[in-house]
Amino acid sequence: MFCRARLRGLLGGKPTAAVDGTGLDSRHASRHYTRRDKSKRFPMRRYVLLSVVCHAESHLLAAAEVRVGPTNESPLFIDLIDEAGCHARWDRVLADAAYDAEHNHRLCREEWLIRSSVIALNRRRSGRKWPKTKYRRQMRRRFPKRVYRQRAQAESAFSRHKRLLGAALRSRSDAARERECYLRVLTHNVMLLAAVA
Repeated sequence: MFCRARLRGLLGGKPTAAVDGTGLDSRHASRHYTRRDKSKRFPMRRYVLLSVVCHAESHLLAAAEVRVGPTNESPLFIDLIDEAGCHARWDRVLADAAYDAEHNHRLCREEWLIRSSVIALNRRRSGRKWPKTKYRRQMRRRFPKRVYRQRAQAESAFSRHKRLLGAALRSRSDAARERECYLRVLTHNVMLLAAVA
């Protein structure tokens, strides 16, 4: 898939990866309906969390992980970057505060030799003004706001994805929902490549 994208010039010389996650409904009844329906009591709804690595310029999805939410997204970062690193030589990785951890920076810069990892700081309510670790201190000292704005391209990709394929899954079991999510990611990429053929 990414070989074809590279041949068609979609990746460019210095590709930027944006890491983010979105929730997909596990049934078709809207959240508004479940809140307004006084005759039934709905517990907090579980949803399917789809976390991806998105190529910021083309919105191609380079990696995906599926979990049942609500859940912590940070542990998914390692698998996402490991998978995405097999598809392209990334120049920069952008992620929000949900993925803030020193080991995530080290994975990008030291293991995958990615030039820059821009991950927003999560203050963690510790009261400490300056982080103790090297890369998180760099984020505190000189956070590149203009570069970080490109992370919003992942949200644009999710918006496009849901407009074309819907925001609700059809499958009933967790295993089937996971398979459906991966098929949706594949379909998303095929549609993007077909559009530039």
